[in-house]
This record gives sequence, C-alpha cells and structure tokens, in this order.
Amino acid sequence: MAHFGFENDIHSILKLDMPITNAPMARWQRKASSSNAPALNGLSPGKSINVSLNSSKTPSKTPGKSKKQTPSKMGGDRFIPIRNSKQMDVATFLLTKENEPVETNNSAQSSENQKAWSVMLNGYNIDDAKILHIGGKSLNAPEGYQNNLKVLYSQSATPASVKKTRYISSTPDRILDAPELRNDFYLNLLDWSSRNTLAVALHNSVYLWNASQGDIILLMKLEREEDYVSSLSWTKEGSYLAIGTSDCNVQLWDVENQKRLRSMAGHTARVGSLSWNEHVLSSGSRSGHIQHHDVRVADHHISTLTSHSQEVCGLQWSPDGRYLASGGNDNLVYVWPRVQQGSVSNARQPVCSWSEHQGAVKALAWCPWQPNILASGGGTSDRHIRIWNVNSSSCLSSFDTQSQISSLVFAPNYKELVSAHGYAHNNVVIWKYPSLTKVAELNGHEDRVLSLTLSPDKSTIATMAGDETIRLWKSFEMDPEKKKAKERRGISTSSVIHQSIR
Repeated sequence: MAHFGFENDIHSILKLDMPITNAPMARWQRKASSSNAPALNGLSPGKSINVSLNSSKTPSKTPGKSKKQTPSKMGGDRFIPIRNSKQMDVATFLLTKENEPVETNNSAQSSENQKAWSVMLNGYNIDDAKILHIGGKSLNAPEGYQNNLKVLYSQSATPASVKKTRYISSTPDRILDAPELRNDFYLNLLDWSSRNTLAVALHNSVYLWNASQGDIILLMKLEREEDYVSSLSWTKEGSYLAIGTSDCNVQLWDVENQKRLRSMAGHTARVGSLSWNEHVLSSGSRSGHIQHHDVRVADHHISTLTSHSQEVCGLQWSPDGRYLASGGNDNLVYVWPRVQQGSVSNARQPVCSWSEHQGAVKALAWCPWQPNILASGGGTSDRHIRIWNVNSSSCLSSFDTQSQISSLVFAPNYKELVSAHGYAHNNVVIWKYPSLTKVAELNGHEDRVLSLTLSPDKSTIATMAGDETIRLWKSFEMDPEKKKAKERRGISTSSVIHQSIR
C-alpha cells in the first residue's frame, strides 16, 4: 500500500494543478509579505496564510536596537587595490610558486642565503611578498621571470598600433639636367662632399652644385675635346676633389680657390675609380692596376697592386681606414690591407679574394656601423648582392636582384642598403639590412642608373642615369613631422624642381 501511496503523490505533483506543500515561497508572495510587514495588525482574516508562511522567518534586525549607517567617505565606499603590470607579475609568480615542489634538503644556512639574494636583487624578500598588494611601493617580479598571462590583463597598446608609419616618396625631390653625361657603366662620375656640394662630371668638364644654396659653378675643363673625365672623389673634409681622366692622369683640385694643385701620372690607361684614406689616394685604371699616392710629397707614388686582370671599376676604403676593397671587370673582389710605412711589400698581398660573382663588380659599400662588413653587387651576368665578413673571409648572404647592379650604399639612419640598377629595371631599391627584404622601389629614370651617392646628413640619395638626369630622393629623413610642416606651409612634396647642372 505504501508503494501505491508514493505513486499517487508523484502523479499529483506532476499534474501541476494544485499547490505544492513544503515548497519555497514564490517571489510575489515574498514581496507582498515584506511590503505589508509593518501593517500585520491590520490584515484581514483572508490573508492569514501570508502571516503563517512568513512567521518562521528570522527577524531582519534585533528588537530594541536602532539601525546604524556606515559612514561614507568622499571618493567611494570600497578599496580598489593596486593592479599595475608589475604587481600582477608578482601575484602570478607567487601563485605559480605554490604549485612547485618544495625542496626538503635545504639547510638553514641556504635559506638565509636565498633571502639575502632576494633582498639584493628584488628589493624585498620574495617569501614575505603578498599576492594582493594593499599600498605603498609596487613590487617587481624576480629578475628573469616571464609572465605568460600578461597579455590577458595588459592595458598597454600593442606595438603595431603605436608604430609610426614611415613615408617614402615615390617621386624625386629635385631633378637636375646633366647634358653630355657619358653612359658608361664602368665610370664613377658622381660624388657628394661633407660640405653638401655635389660634384658631377659631364664629358670633359666637372661642375659643382651647392645643395644648400642651389649655386652651380664650373670647376674645370680638359683642354682636348676628345679627352673626358672618368672618375671623381672628395676628401673626407670636403675641401679637395680628386679627378681621374681618360689621359691616364689624376688631378687634385682646391675647390674653395678653384685651383688645380697637382697632376699625378703613372697609369697606362684611363682612371675609372678613386678612393681616399686620409692623405693616401688610391686610383684604379683600365689596365687592372691600383696605385697608392701620397699627395703630401712630390714623389707621390707609394705602391702598385696588380692582382686584377681587367679594368678596376670599383674602389672603396673602409670607414676605419684598415682595408681597401676593389672590384673589377674580371668578376673578382679583393680586400687589401692599409699601407704602412716600411711594409709596402706586405700591402701588395690581398687579405681576402672572392670569385663568387659572375659579372663585373663595380658596386662596393662598407657598412658604417659594422666596419668588417662589405657589400658587393654584380653586373648583368650576375645581378647578385653579396654580403661579406672580412674578418672570417666568408659570405654571409646572397640575394638575386634580377637586375644589373651599378652602385651600392648603406643608409645608417634606418640601417638599410640602397642599390642602383641598370638593365632590366633601371631603378633604385631600398633593402632592409641584414635581411635584404625590400622596403621600397624608386622609379623614374628612363635609362640605366649609373651612380648613387648619399648626402652628408644621410637623408637624401642622388642618382645619376643614362637619361642625362640626376634625381634627388629624400628617403631617409629621421623626423617624419617635416613632411607635415611642409604641407602646412603649402609646399607640395610631390612637385619636382627642375634645374640644369650647367
């Protein structure tokens, strides 16, 4: 019978057509009872069921005691603990530390040593630190601790959102006309001095363009019309200019006084490359020979290097003056030691010799912030940029540019490498160093780019091409606000200023 009674109770509950006994009070009943509690004496007999249901509740306050209100303070009624990134690192460290196994073989002496080291390194004893820091100076996590959960509560902006975008104009800042420019890949007819003067060789004449004021002067002109200027190179101070000619001579000019100081003979063919190292001038010729000249003395010739079998078209001294790099039409790259007094014979042997290039090597550039790094570029048959370590005599990287490389220069403002190209792209490319990922392309020349040089403030590059133009590109300005200032003054950066070099 008990079994049948239990089933009847279950069926009655499932019907949901009658009140459930011993069930919790409904919400509307609790609300009605609480609102009518002060007037219990005035309830009608019909509402006695509410009184009986609510009679078992505990009184909300003790009889005879008045309610005391908690005093409030200005600024809120609750304490918000310090939750900066450093404190969260400490809390995370302490939580993860609790799960680590405890070493039982530590002696009292080792425990004291650990406490002393903790105070010295962190400024506090890590064992006494608390997970929730109430006040005072925030604590730092132990040195070397990496919080993997920091990204979950960090409020700082991500680097991608705060990184300023760099603007590189695709149009040149200025264009100079260069009529009668010799379209010869092996010559070096452009150089920029430390005094912001650009030297340009046009056939048998040399012109100087003052980049600060825009003035142009004719420095010199060869006597014979069939002769031509084949190379240029400024001294480090920018006061003197060395000029190589097709009649096998090297001339030295005082630019300020516009006076030729001397003419140095010795080569048997045109002088297509020049490079200075203090008072020593190195010159490379079509015969494959490299000569060192001491311009201070009458007997200027120091030594001759004869390893190249064809024309020396690239010549660069390293920034620290320790090494001379030479590239030739024989596809070879040599690195020579500095000429020391009394050791001329030793300087005739190269320190490094590389034959990986498959084309003429005219483009050479030393890294200003890494003096032992040399970049070289090959001609049409090679088209590769190669990075060399002179100390280890090894090739660090090689990259195919798919175009003839005529010139290279490092841009220290952004630690980048700039290359000038001939066939087939006829453009200038900016590469990130050392990854050699492409940053930008500068297009505009209508013929192959022959030479490339960097301004003294390292913000502008000048390119010379077979289309008889020289283009100036402001691609490495450190302060991007300069562009906005020009726009506010109403100067359009896209406009190109045309000027003739002579």
